[in-house]
This record gives sequence, structure tokens and C-alpha cells, in this order.
Amino acid sequence: MTDFRYNLGDLNDPALSLETPAIVDLLDFDRPRHYSHAQIRSLAGGVARWLQEQGLPRGARIAIASLNRAEFLITYFGIMRAGYVAVPVNIKQAGDTIAYVLKDAQIVLAFTDGARREFFSAQVPVIDFDDAGPEGFAARIAPAGFDSIRPAADQEAQMLYTSGSTGKPKGVPLTHAGQLWALQVSTPPAPEPQRLLLAQPLFHMNGLFMAKRAFALHSQLVILPGFDVDHYLEALERYRINVLTAVPTMFARLIKDPLRLQGRDFSALKRVALASAPMTLDLLQRLQAAFPTTQFAHGYGTTEAGPSVFGPHPEGIPAPGLAVGHPINVDHVRLADGPDENEGVLLMRNPAVLKGYHNLPEKSAQVLKDGWYYSGDVMRRDAQGFYYFIGRADDMFVCSGENIYPVEVEKLLERHPDVTHVSVVPLPDEERAHVPVAFVVRRPGSTLDADALKRFALEHGPAYQHPRRVRFLAELPWAGTNKVDRHVLIQLARELEATQNWQTTDDEVNA
Repeated sequence: MTDFRYNLGDLNDPALSLETPAIVDLLDFDRPRHYSHAQIRSLAGGVARWLQEQGLPRGARIAIASLNRAEFLITYFGIMRAGYVAVPVNIKQAGDTIAYVLKDAQIVLAFTDGARREFFSAQVPVIDFDDAGPEGFAARIAPAGFDSIRPAADQEAQMLYTSGSTGKPKGVPLTHAGQLWALQVSTPPAPEPQRLLLAQPLFHMNGLFMAKRAFALHSQLVILPGFDVDHYLEALERYRINVLTAVPTMFARLIKDPLRLQGRDFSALKRVALASAPMTLDLLQRLQAAFPTTQFAHGYGTTEAGPSVFGPHPEGIPAPGLAVGHPINVDHVRLADGPDENEGVLLMRNPAVLKGYHNLPEKSAQVLKDGWYYSGDVMRRDAQGFYYFIGRADDMFVCSGENIYPVEVEKLLERHPDVTHVSVVPLPDEERAHVPVAFVVRRPGSTLDADALKRFALEHGPAYQHPRRVRFLAELPWAGTNKVDRHVLIQLARELEATQNWQTTDDEVNA
């Protein structure tokens, strides 16, 4: 990737032909839609021109709320080319959380798909990707040439929202210059034309940054609306995918049933980078056995500091299996608050690091000091300079790529009238990294059962937060600090899982 670019929405190299394939949209798996780079560029120009014609002020924030599809990226690029801020919205979150995001970001307009139109149109003006009428996306957005605006050095390009320990997502403003730097240092020229497959959501950094890399390298991106094991395997084979990034839990599900892999040809798949969730050596070994011609790498990144932190060793030393890589720039990382200089919480400082959370000065001051971002991720460094992820400094855990804070699940469950106390802890899970499990004290006389509590959680919160296991206790164990002893419950959860003894009757726990 060359460094001539100045607008994050304008990633095509003008020296290369725009007639090459850019996107295969598998929103309807049996009726793929094909786009060239010229078509994507022209449609993004149409979005940019239409937005400017609306008279919106420079820097206005515009939401995108949809399953993965070509229009998502067309709109994303067009918003930024016109000088506005793209805000991809996590559509898996509960309605009240999304409403908070729209208000916090001061969204002036939202591009949605048909399934989300009604919810968003009650709060902001909407353009519906699926509306075939005169007010829909196709009617309003005509292909157009457009000279992308040249942003100021610190101008925002996008704002992603990440989960917060207070339960409210935090807005992470990211600049054109910072994200272009991240692409520059992490996107070496490709030795052959790349064909990538995207199924992780575009409202997460993992999928969104891979999409930008595809355009920065003039590659072809095959897009699934979401992750489906059979469609993913079929697309890997049919479109001869040769490189991609994904979440480890996705590939754990791919190899869960070996029969699904039999008879398929994945010989084109050369490199897979897995990130955004913990990795186990056992899973890595089974992936290598299932995809013997594929090189797997374990990566790392954060929304706040970008994915361009670690890479190959500068001396060409192969990365050990579970290493997240060697620092791209050793001056951009350091470890703090650990037992020695080779273990501690990872701090990062680079041009992609956020300047501060949106509307959260106190939280910003907690994690940013002298340009260093305090990640909360505990890392270990080996003698060759490779880094390894150990865990979170706090209680947050990851389930299927989603950050889960136990206190927020506890608040959700405690809204049930039959619940008096609850503690939620993570249980290791091969497919999803961890799953939330709940230890619950019912009100006296209640007959609440585990299935009813799970249904309540699914009805009142995001699906990924609902407890996969429930154990009813007469009381929760207490530690000497007058807090619930989570360590006792974590150990109990593992014992119950090992013996498959998640019964629903009240049980005593000895603290």
C-alpha cells in the first residue's frame, strides 16, 4: 500500500485498473451480486454527493445499521469521502442501548436495512437499503464522480462504540490520518491477487479493518451477511479464498463436525489471521490438521489503538503458535503494573490511538496518559520479543467476539422479580472462548427455573449476554472484603461443567 491517500473513504490506487472485481455480495447466497472497484467507487461517490446536497454540516455523524452487505461499505466510504463521520452500529445490542448510541453520537441520519428501518425511523431520518420505492437507497443514490474532501490532520473519519464497564457503550472517535497510518504499516503489498471472505460484523473493528485492507490492496472481498458454518465453508471453496482474518470461535465451529469438511478443496487458503478472542493451543493444532496447507497466525488489536500493533518478527523468526506477534514498532508498546518488565498490562502509543472517548473525559483520563493507552490486557513477552495474551486485568470476558462485563448481566437478571441476588462468572468454552453462567438466589417461595430465567435474559438483553448455565443457591459465598467471592464461583462453575451437574434446586455453598 502506498501512502498517497488522505481520506479513509478513498482507498483505491488510481494507478491500478478499477475494472477488477471488488465485492461478491452473498446477502442472498444463491443470487450473488458482483461489483467492480469502479462500481463501488462510483456508488460511494453517489452517497457522498447526495449527503452534501442535504446541506449537512461538516463532521456530522451518520449511522449505518445493517447486516453485512455491499451497501454497508459503499455508504461507509461515501460518508467519509464527503467529510462526515461514519458510525457503524452494533445491531446485536438491545434497543435501549442502540437508542443511547444514537443520542450520544448525535446521529443526524441512519442508513439501515429493512429489518431495522422501523426502529431507527422512530428516532432519526432513515434511508433503507431494501426499500425499492422512491425514498429508498437505490432511488436516491446514483453513481457519481466525487472529489473526496481533504480532511484536517485530526479530523474524525469514524466512530465505533465499544462495550463499557458501566453498561453504556463508549464512543471511540478515530481519525482519517490514524487509520490510514494503521493500514500503511500493516498492509504490505500482496504477492498475488487476494480473495478475502468476510462474515464477522462490519460494526466491529475486526471485520471493518479487513474490508479496508481489501480495498487498499485492490482485492476481492466476498461478503456474507453473518456467520453461517455451511455458507462460510461453501464460500471458502467456491470463491477460492486465499487470505482472511477471523475470530477463533468462528474456525472452532468450522471444524466441530469433521464430516462438513470432507471432500472440500481448501487448497487456495494460504493465510488466516485469528484475533479478537483468546486462542488455545489445542484449537490451533486441530485447525492446522483440518487445513494442512494454511498458515494460521494469532493476532491482536483494540478499537482504541487499532489492529496495527503486532506483526512478524523483524528478523524473520517464526512466531510461536499462541504469540500475537512482535511489535511493529518497539517504541509503541510497553508493559506496566506487572511482576517484571516482561509481564504486565499492555500500553500502546501510535498514530492510530484515540485522543479520548466521546463525551467521557473522566474515562478518557483513566486510560490515556501522555499519549499512552492503557489497554487492560495483560501480556507476557518472551526472550525473542514475541508477546502473548494472558487475560484481562478486570473481570471482562469475551463470548463469541463480544465483550461481556459480568455486572451488566447481573443487572439484567436482577430485573426479574423472582431474583434477589445473582453473580455471573465466565466458563471456558471452546467455540465461544467463554460463556456467562449465573449463580442465582431466588426470592423465598419462588419456583423460577433456569429455562425461564434464560428466556427473560434473551427477551430483555442481547443474546450473547444470556447465561448458558444457571445454578440456584441458597446464598452466595462472601469473601473477607464483603464482596461476593467470585473465585469460589468460578471454581464451582468448572466443577459443575465437568460433572454436568447444573441442577436447578437450591444448594449451599461453603465459602
